Amino acid sequence: MSSNSEKVWTVLSMLEWTTDFFEEKGVQNPRLSIEWLLADVLNINRLDLYLKFDRPLSSTELDQLRPLVKRRSLHEPLQHLTGSTDFLNCTIHVNKDVLIPRTETEQLVELILNQHSNADALSVLDIGTGSGCIPIAIKKARPNWNCTGVDISPEALKLSSHNAELNEVEVAFLEADLNTLVQNKKIMEQEWDIIISNPPYITPPEKSEMDPQVLNYEPELALFHNDPLSLYRKICEFASLSGAKLFLECNDKFAVKIKETAVSFFHDVELIQDYDENDRFLIAQNPVK
Repeated sequence: MSSNSEKVWTVLSMLEWTTDFFEEKGVQNPRLSIEWLLADVLNINRLDLYLKFDRPLSSTELDQLRPLVKRRSLHEPLQHLTGSTDFLNCTIHVNKDVLIPRTETEQLVELILNQHSNADALSVLDIGTGSGCIPIAIKKARPNWNCTGVDISPEALKLSSHNAELNEVEVAFLEADLNTLVQNKKIMEQEWDIIISNPPYITPPEKSEMDPQVLNYEPELALFHNDPLSLYRKICEFASLSGAKLFLECNDKFAVKIKETAVSFFHDVELIQDYDENDRFLIAQNPVK
């Protein structure tokens, strides 16, 4: 993207040039990337770009766009460049301290809301809340529900609290270690109707399969664990002791093993596929006494 003053950059020429540039750099979704960044700089909807193909870009707009294009060429996530992402009906701010919310996690929230569409007031706990997207989206859709998120990261909790304020919902956020939840009196003494978790479920050998924008920019603590099954076991144990209905997001590579683990703690356990037909979600209820 030359700064040559003789060159007049229009929306269309910027889209075309940067798409080619991103393709050369191996950037994921090159056309979408520049659409997203350009729409953000111009403060318009992405689809509106196609009504403004001939619109020239000002020098100020180009100065804003150039560093974003450079950072994206280094595979920095779009959500970090713009500072936020959409999650159901919420705007969620993200940074290097939290996992960027995925489509699969939106589907998890939709499952919960659909299965409890007639419930007036439920108490919900999200374990490993990160950005807070899960309890915030639930609270926004079900204002009468009591929603809480816990995380081991103080930085994540600071951002999740900010996101709750941003979306004008009241969600409690607490610092807690997943490994010692059953010893946490403040959490164990509360009654929970629903417990949710999307724990770190990627094993170190799977790193080689991952895109640089995930590996280099998202927190390892939220992605990787040497023994994810041990985390799922602890969550299942805690949920069964609480008498709550459990919703889990799973690594599809060992979802069946997670189900086998959950059966030790619950009478009714079900695996549900995501939109790509991978075993992604586990629902467990009726704890074994």
